[in-house]
Amino acid sequence: MIDQLPPALILIIGSLLIPMLRGRLQSAYMLLLPVAGLAHLLGLNPGEYCRIGIFDYSLTLVRIDGLSLVFGYIFHIAALLNVIYALHVKDNTQHVAGLFYAGSAVGALFAGDLITLFVFWELSAISSVFLIWSRRTNRAYAAGMRYLIVQVCSGMILLAGILIHSRETGSIAFEALGLNGLGTTLVFIAFGIKCAFPLLHNWLSDAYPEATVTGTVFLSAFTTKLAVYALARGFPGTEILIPIGAAMTVFPMFYAVMENDLRRVLAYSLNIQLGFMVVGVGIGTQMALNGTAAHAVTHVIYKALLFMTMGAVLFRTGTARASELGGLYRSMPLTAVFCIIGAASISAVPFFNGFVSKSFILGAVADGHYVLTWLALLFASAGVMLYTGIRIPYLAFFSADSGIRCREAPLNMRIAMGAAAAICVLIGIIPKLLYGILPYEVNYEPYTASHLVTQFQLLFFSALAFLVLKRTGIYPAVHRSVNLDTDWVYRRLLPGIVRVMARSGGYAGKSILEGGKALVAAAVSGCRQYHGPQGILGRSWTTGTAVLVVTVFLAAFMIFCF
Repeated sequence: MIDQLPPALILIIGSLLIPMLRGRLQSAYMLLLPVAGLAHLLGLNPGEYCRIGIFDYSLTLVRIDGLSLVFGYIFHIAALLNVIYALHVKDNTQHVAGLFYAGSAVGALFAGDLITLFVFWELSAISSVFLIWSRRTNRAYAAGMRYLIVQVCSGMILLAGILIHSRETGSIAFEALGLNGLGTTLVFIAFGIKCAFPLLHNWLSDAYPEATVTGTVFLSAFTTKLAVYALARGFPGTEILIPIGAAMTVFPMFYAVMENDLRRVLAYSLNIQLGFMVVGVGIGTQMALNGTAAHAVTHVIYKALLFMTMGAVLFRTGTARASELGGLYRSMPLTAVFCIIGAASISAVPFFNGFVSKSFILGAVADGHYVLTWLALLFASAGVMLYTGIRIPYLAFFSADSGIRCREAPLNMRIAMGAAAAICVLIGIIPKLLYGILPYEVNYEPYTASHLVTQFQLLFFSALAFLVLKRTGIYPAVHRSVNLDTDWVYRRLLPGIVRVMARSGGYAGKSILEGGKALVAAAVSGCRQYHGPQGILGRSWTTGTAVLVVTVFLAAFMIFCF
């Protein structure tokens, strides 16, 4: 029976034991957890395990198939890289939260029913917020609260959708749902919030840059890729996802080009790369879903690598703002090399992992004759070279010397970055390592003459555009500034309107406010009257009285229900 236990339990339960250990023993134990989880996963056969009954529902805690396995493999690899990267951290809160969060995401991957999915969905939201709060700044606390509100709202919408769908169909199976009613529509919206759909994306660029150095790397790997998996499982071939994904690849680009905080630039570019995956889910063919799974795998690695390099810069210099950096290749040469490898991977340079996955999705779009979508993705592919591929390494390491002199990143950080960089190159050179674990049979060859020529042309003209824009002064200069995103509406505009209305409402406004206060005071007084220390429901009852009350309720239940 041990070989049929949920893979998530190793990470979840194991994470709770971390505070009991110290020093090298603790480090070795944390490294062992994702390795043991991956070994356990490799030993599982396809099928459904751990079925339990709760009330009238039959829950399937483990469902193993091709789609869930791909994401399960990369989640465990990401957890291992993150643990290595965080070994220097002396904060049990971060260690426990990170691995518990990874385990919750793994649990959601293998959920065979919607209720199990909801439980792990919420566990991942609650545990991940501690990676933001652990930075222990006012900005991190505020961003964490906003992040938690959004994530919990996503969970509540998901729960409402599950209940309505269960009532309408009598099923809670987590399978292809489609937009067939109110219940599945709510589930779709919940997935969309976690996947950072347009106008629902603010939490990502708001919270990730405020997390700890290592917490941001954890966050980049799991939350949004879990949402991509959920969409691929529940809504493959849902065509509304195609324009949604295309919009995701385009509009955050302008924020990324102007942003000063380089970790926030990476958050925006993460949002853009998610758009490619969403388009693949919307097309829904086997080739498109293979492309989505492949791009999720490569994205987890190269995005983690880029966040690791910027985290190392932040760790050593105390800032990730482009206006305060430059010339760091002198102090952090290895980190600069790893950053260039990550930038080449996200830019889909041939012989790096991004090339062998992104071309998959572009090919599926072309086969489906989605002309406008193909043009949008091509534009985004060209733009990624401008806002990440060149901009991140240039501004951090090679622009005008800032005068900062510091040590290279700690050894464990360099090992994690080196391992991630090696995976980026290895998959790029031998794509069959990736193609062999995809959920459907692969009949695709990325290294054809037409693919290579097209991609090299795209990269060449993107680099040329950067040089021309930079020389002519058209390219946005780096300034110490804050860019306004759509979250400004609920963070500034709406509270401002409320304050103005409160000031200008005069007597009516004061009356409403005083009436509201009086209503709340009356409710509190009533609760205190019955539930306070001296209230009838707050006092300790004798055993006889308690038995009498229970008997009365039981009699009433039998009279009215039978």
